[in-house]
Amino acid sequence: MSLASVAREAGTTVPSLRRRYRDKSTLAAAVVDSIRVEAPLEGSGPPRDRALAVLENFGRNLERPHSIALLGTLLAEEHRTPELLTRFRSRLVRPRRRLLAEALEAGVRARQLAPPTDTDVAVNMLIGSFYAIYVSQGHIPQDWPQRALELIWPAD
Repeated sequence: MSLASVAREAGTTVPSLRRRYRDKSTLAAAVVDSIRVEAPLEGSGPPRDRALAVLENFGRNLERPHSIALLGTLLAEEHRTPELLTRFRSRLVRPRRRLLAEALEAGVRARQLAPPTDTDVAVNMLIGSFYAIYVSQGHIPQDWPQRALELIWPAD
């Protein structure tokens, strides 16, 4: 990602970009800030429904053009601009993981998931499955959130 390539894609010039963004990391931070299409739902309701809503939201957000490629760029740039990956984690990754973990923990408390379910492992497996299916198939099936959740938390 260079300012020249971004300017070319946006149909503008590097000086125009520099007037708005002082450097590449400021521009990249603005891109990270724009990623979320919709916020994951916080709220009440049955724990399994809450978990499914978080996963469905995640799937919709990954459907946004270039969202997975952006993650790859953030990872590739981590050694030069670690603050971008930190921003991505704090603004997008941690809130989603927290909501999913809270739903899973509520499922354990309600005895819908068998104790001792390791919610940290479950969150990693569920979220990670989206990246794995994308890498292996080039897309995420629309029913993936339901299929992934069903594996650890069957519907009644």
